[in-house]
Amino acid sequence: MFDSIVIGAGPAGISAALYLKRANKNVLVLYHGESQLEKAHKIDNFYGFPNGISGKDLYQNGIEQARNLGIEVLDEEVLDVKNELENGFLVKTLNNEYSSKTIVIATGNKKLKPNIDGILEFEGAGVSYCAICDGFFYRKKKVSVIGNSNYAISEANDLSNVTDDITILTDGAEFDLEVPYKVDKRKIKKIGGDGMVEYVEFTDGKRIDTRGIFIALGVAGGLDFAKKLGILLDKETIKVDNSNMRTNIDGIYAVGNINGGLLQVNKAAYEGALAGLDIIKYLNNKK
Repeated sequence: MFDSIVIGAGPAGISAALYLKRANKNVLVLYHGESQLEKAHKIDNFYGFPNGISGKDLYQNGIEQARNLGIEVLDEEVLDVKNELENGFLVKTLNNEYSSKTIVIATGNKKLKPNIDGILEFEGAGVSYCAICDGFFYRKKKVSVIGNSNYAISEANDLSNVTDDITILTDGAEFDLEVPYKVDKRKIKKIGGDGMVEYVEFTDGKRIDTRGIFIALGVAGGLDFAKKLGILLDKETIKVDNSNMRTNIDGIYAVGNINGGLLQVNKAAYEGALAGLDIIKYLNNKK
């Protein structure tokens, strides 16, 4: 079991990992996909770079620094985080499972919503972003998952506990993975119904009946994990104690853009440091 698993390898996550490692804690960093930082052409307001630095270089430098210190940093897609261990958490990736005493969510704030007519209108009325949270309400009903990745499959797997009528809708994207569910690759025109979701209409004019639609685009992010774990949210951000980055779930911390506020590297690194230092105290007090 790790002392801490950090999900995300940007400035916030790596900063937390560095402090933990320097305190001789066993820490694992998991990341997957392109970071928001990597998209920044040039950063010239961060201390120590007189000529600026590209976001991609800064991101890679952080990972290299962590690895040079002996931190295990793995490119693995995290599908789920479960609070089901007596003394910690279970993190499930595409191919592995890891246990940890604490968790640091440092995924950035990925707000992935498909540009489909009806998505906003039916949020809370048939459109959901968490199969574990809301799947119970669709027992034995027809449901759909919008997505074309392993995350979409993971959500469909969760839904299979309450219904056997599941369709994965790729919204025109390719889907080469083998699954025990129906897959429809047609482009979606709109979601409709009378007060509640009743159907999905495609651009070819045809419809399929569905009572629940679960959005699972790209890879799972911090908000997805938070909703499943029961972490308190403030709209599209995670609520934390700003003095130590603790969430309302004992042993889980959230740092960086996922908390909202100033979306800057300086803030992310600072919050990572706060979390790392508090986790050290938390773990030492558990002994």
